Amino acid sequence: MKIKSFLVAAVVALSGCGSESPPQPQAIPVETLIVEAQAVPNIVELPGRVESIRTAEVRARVTGIVQSRLYEEGTDVREGQPLFRIDPAELRASYNQTEAALQRARATAANARAVVERYRPLVDENAISRQEYDAALAASREAAANVAQIQAQLQSASLQLGYTTVRAPISGRASSAQVTEGALVSQAEGTLMTRIEQVSPVYVTFSQSVSELQTIRRRIASGELDFADGEQIEVYLTLPDGTEYGVPGLVDFLDFSVDAETGTVALRARFANPDRLLQPGEFVRGRFRVGDVNNAIAVPQSVVNIGETGGSVLLVSPDDTVMARPVELGEMVDGKWIVTSGLEPGDEIITNNLQKLRPGMPVAPTPKNAPAPRPATPAPAATRTDAAGERGGAAATARPRSQAE
Repeated sequence: MKIKSFLVAAVVALSGCGSESPPQPQAIPVETLIVEAQAVPNIVELPGRVESIRTAEVRARVTGIVQSRLYEEGTDVREGQPLFRIDPAELRASYNQTEAALQRARATAANARAVVERYRPLVDENAISRQEYDAALAASREAAANVAQIQAQLQSASLQLGYTTVRAPISGRASSAQVTEGALVSQAEGTLMTRIEQVSPVYVTFSQSVSELQTIRRRIASGELDFADGEQIEVYLTLPDGTEYGVPGLVDFLDFSVDAETGTVALRARFANPDRLLQPGEFVRGRFRVGDVNNAIAVPQSVVNIGETGGSVLLVSPDDTVMARPVELGEMVDGKWIVTSGLEPGDEIITNNLQKLRPGMPVAPTPKNAPAPRPATPAPAATRTDAAGERGGAAATARPRSQAE
């Protein structure tokens, strides 16, 4: 009897233990952000290449032997500064010869004028024939024309002699010399001697695909993009080492023709380059601000998890549990991802404790951008079910939900 009573008591005790519900997991306090539609800059990113704003090839304009180089390679030179000296001996001799011919022509012209002056009164007195006077006058005019011709030849010889000192056609940075002392340079071949590039300011050229350009135009026409006619487009550069170039540029040229091979349109931006950080030929990335996107959704970079299948965020579901939501991402602007799909205004994104959370875990959210704080401890599920009308209305006021929820 004692054993039987003991077994009955044990069964009753075990039955009582089985009827108790397991303890509810404790909700994790989290901070959240209510999704809002807003206007954000529309950023277009393109690769580009730096080009000098002006480039001059310094070539030989006379034939001769290079005597000396007069500049330091790789330094800045000013317009008109001597760069090379070509042996002027041959051209100076030609100049002297032409100058002597000019003096002889001037003497001949002076004598012809004197003959005309002597003949003029004689022809009036019929002392000489009109034919002789006309011949003297023609000889005088011919001598004057000969003087003018030789003066032009002397001017040309002077120019040729001046070209033996090769000067910089523009101000800028001179590259290495393409010829050395003792080299023969040719006027006929236009021997390249060096190059000069202006690198302050500079141009950066980009290529935009026609399809993307047409998409931007359609978005502007539909009102999705807020972009006024005549508005200047700012460009921000990222250098090859990943650093940002601090001086923004402005687009100053957009080509109207399409490259048949690549299907792209060329555009160009002008950048100030006071510290010479941008070098011609360097490849950079440009971010163009083409107006503002109306009613866009932007979320902080830290709340987006990037995986193999794309991006996702953690949301607070209507029953205050964690819910994962895949999203499609656009450009990143000022540390925020532009979400093109997957989120709606009113969604509540979890912004902290992301490493501890898993879908289905209960949370106690505190919105950062809500006008009124939520209670720290959520009501049990049964209570929320029984009082859906009263508590549902209070929750909608403190933490708005999306239409989908």
